[in-house]
Amino acid sequence: MKNLFLLGVLCLLTAALYAQSPTGSPARFTLQGRVVDTASAPLPASTVMLLNPKDSSLVNFGRSSENGAFSFKNLKSGTYLLKISFVGFLPYNQVIKPTGEAIIDLGALKLKPITKELFEVVVKTAKAPLTIRGDTIEYNASSFKVPPGSTVEDLLRKLPGVQVDQDGNIRAQGQEVKKVTVDGKSFFGNDPKLATKNLQAEAISKVQVYNDKTEQAKLTGVEDGKKEKTVNLELKEEFKKGGFGKVTASAGPASNGLPTRAEVKGNYNKFDSKQQFSVIGLGNNTNQQGLSFNDYQDFRGSNSFNWNDNADFGFSSGGRFIYFGGDDDESLGIPVDGRAGRGFSNNAAGGANYNYDTKKTKLSTSYYYSQTRLQLEAERNRRNFLETGSFRTQENSNQINFNGNHRVSLRFEKQLDSLNTLVFINNSRLNNGNSSLFTLQNLFRGVTPVGAPASEVLSTRNTTNNFSDSRQFGSANSLIYRLKFKKKGRSFAASASYQINTNDASLALNARNEFFQANSVNDQLRIIRQDQGTNTLRNEYKASLLYVEPFAKKFFWESFYNFSLRYDEVDRDVYNIGDASRIRNDSLSRYYKNNYLFNRLGSSVRYSFKGLNLSAGLAGQQFTIDGRYAPDQTSSAFNRIDRTFTTVVPNVSLNYDMKNNKYLYGGYDVNVRVPSSRDLQPIINNSNPLFINEGNPNLLPQSEHNLNTGFSYFNPGSFTNFFANIYGTYYVNQIVYSQFVDPQTLITRTRPENLTGGRNIGSYASFGFPLKKTKATLNLNTQLNFGRNLTNINNVLNQTNNQNYNIGARLDLTPTEWFTFYGNANIGRTNTRYSINSGQDQKIVNNNFSGDMNIKLPHDVYVNTSLNYRVYTNERFGFDQRIPIWNASVYHILGKAKKAEIRLSSVDLLNRNVNVSQYAGQNYVQDERVRTLARYFLLSFTYNMRGVQAKMRREGFY
Repeated sequence: MKNLFLLGVLCLLTAALYAQSPTGSPARFTLQGRVVDTASAPLPASTVMLLNPKDSSLVNFGRSSENGAFSFKNLKSGTYLLKISFVGFLPYNQVIKPTGEAIIDLGALKLKPITKELFEVVVKTAKAPLTIRGDTIEYNASSFKVPPGSTVEDLLRKLPGVQVDQDGNIRAQGQEVKKVTVDGKSFFGNDPKLATKNLQAEAISKVQVYNDKTEQAKLTGVEDGKKEKTVNLELKEEFKKGGFGKVTASAGPASNGLPTRAEVKGNYNKFDSKQQFSVIGLGNNTNQQGLSFNDYQDFRGSNSFNWNDNADFGFSSGGRFIYFGGDDDESLGIPVDGRAGRGFSNNAAGGANYNYDTKKTKLSTSYYYSQTRLQLEAERNRRNFLETGSFRTQENSNQINFNGNHRVSLRFEKQLDSLNTLVFINNSRLNNGNSSLFTLQNLFRGVTPVGAPASEVLSTRNTTNNFSDSRQFGSANSLIYRLKFKKKGRSFAASASYQINTNDASLALNARNEFFQANSVNDQLRIIRQDQGTNTLRNEYKASLLYVEPFAKKFFWESFYNFSLRYDEVDRDVYNIGDASRIRNDSLSRYYKNNYLFNRLGSSVRYSFKGLNLSAGLAGQQFTIDGRYAPDQTSSAFNRIDRTFTTVVPNVSLNYDMKNNKYLYGGYDVNVRVPSSRDLQPIINNSNPLFINEGNPNLLPQSEHNLNTGFSYFNPGSFTNFFANIYGTYYVNQIVYSQFVDPQTLITRTRPENLTGGRNIGSYASFGFPLKKTKATLNLNTQLNFGRNLTNINNVLNQTNNQNYNIGARLDLTPTEWFTFYGNANIGRTNTRYSINSGQDQKIVNNNFSGDMNIKLPHDVYVNTSLNYRVYTNERFGFDQRIPIWNASVYHILGKAKKAEIRLSSVDLLNRNVNVSQYAGQNYVQDERVRTLARYFLLSFTYNMRGVQAKMRREGFY
């Protein structure tokens, strides 16, 4: 129960916040009334708010009932502004003053409909902090105060019904936010964090939260019932007509034997209604690797992403339903990493972006370069379980990596007319990198003499010095054509894509193995000196067709076709290096060419009426591989791989949008994962001489049968939300990596195989409610997951069962403008059982407790402090790691215009930072500690460039 201590403390903090006098106290009263129109007919679901008349801040809110009634109970004695709004009616405003009575009944309050004559009336009353229209909630950003220089993320934390965790993930109305748009446009891609981390809060006029249609539904015009929780940010006019950005420079003294810490970064955006130009740059040695979320959102523009750019059309419930596993090169997109990385890194990046956006033409193009030098010093302990015992690997490594990347992207969209649209997309990357790695591994064999306690003896030692470098090029190009017919719901789409990837890599391997227990070992295993070179070329051509036809008013027929042709060519040469010779190793060298052909044809029928969407369909897909391999391309005899796989893929989905913000969904589908080229080829990889892996040309595609169902509910009057789902996956021909451990040397060899019977079942539930509206919110969640993984260990089938239990709570306190507190508690347990050796069953604990507090002091001085306490334990193996990370900063806003900030920051005040992880795998448990940048201090100066001031005369409604 001690793990619940912090959660208890957080909950107790709320007592002081919303402790109230007894209901019968004369200092409290109840306000009630009824909302009606001019004919005295009730107006149900009207938005009813109580505001502070001094600054229009929100005190309480709700919605009227079916008969128009509303009630606010237990109000403090004082003056309030009552504001009522309903679509199509003028807002109603009334000042409420206490009368000394326990109940103030306002009776029927009549709202006037908006007529042509009333359009001339200027409404000068306070703006409504929020408005509720069906499932859409609109917040007036100016009603929720945040410190100058705050981000959109800080603003979202203030909004009732919205939560933002420490990593920037957003939940609204109990559901994960899938998209963030700006002025209704898809500015910053699928990751909402890209748009919230650094866009200035002062640039936002309104925040709208609603359920958006999927891009598939928008394209076809067919309602599929699926909803994507979306946040739209409306910019103020002055930020639409000028430039804005910021520049930050930071420096701190040397500490912990490490050099001076420094950061510099800046970005600038200038755009109007049609064009945007952005530049960005950064450099640091504070582990901010790649481009941070903060800078990324400023860098990208309104046309950078479009969620309908997926050229692999299929069932409207999503997914390609076929995956090539394990061969993916580095992403062609810009790397985004907003959190401090592990180890020690020096980073630099810069780029430029240009967008052009009109109704018929949209162009986005960018160039970006980034480089990172990363040093990792790691200590790992891994225990592998065998049928008759176990062995432990103790590893210490030091690795230095360098990566430099040039990236170019272009997206062009042309609306040919009202029915025809053409899109072209290109993403290209040129990469060069190198790595040096020193590793010392000691393998201990367990020994248990009769009558004596268990002990270990050193069995094998490995010392490895590797140096590698690589040069990669990749380019992906897609052309998409869309046609909407005049008949509503009828549509057609076609796409063609080409992708090329090349990789020229080399590895210098220098390893020494010492076998203390083995009687006879091949001398070639004792000292390994090799030069390994690998040249890879991959080309892929794809095409897709989609047609949607409405029939019988409520039914739609959807059909699609997918084609893919992929060519892989790999030339791998391995040479053994002697004192005076360089001899080719034919057993490790390999040349192979694979041709992949994929065809899929599918069709489904959808029923859509009054919120109910039901779809059922089938697709037949065929995958063919034609490959050949040999030790060298000049070989006279090649081995061949000639395989054809045919699969029928079903798809069923149910989406029911019920009344009163209730939503029910469910579905069943099958995904197919094709073996990677690396897994199919019998190539031996000995870059880690004690853990050798080899491909398997007899692999079959893996099938995943997925079943899921869920329910969500949101009450816009009380802001109570509930969400729950259940999901399960069953694997057929699952690709797993079986192991064979040499009993003499303890060298482990892995090989992919197909096994059927693995499964994964889980559920997630969350419940959130306000303890006091606008002041305190509590969210509770729980997650369960039960997995069964199969693998062969020394030709004996091992079944690993994992039971994961997680419970969490989040408390948001925003009682005043000058104080906020956000607390989290997450408790995780994993129980792991091994059929091959039940004596090694174990329990793993991963707990995380955190709090973040912000305080505003006089004279524009602000204090921020956060504490993150992580607990990792595994009693069976004596692992107990407790890491408190305390960060704090104090900053002052400078100048009348409040454009500048000076900040003193301290990171890891307790000097306890270390990157720790623990994991239980199919037949092993591993913990890892990585030495990471710890306590340091920074003094920084930031200058914010604001939008051009635009004094505009406004008339009409406020």
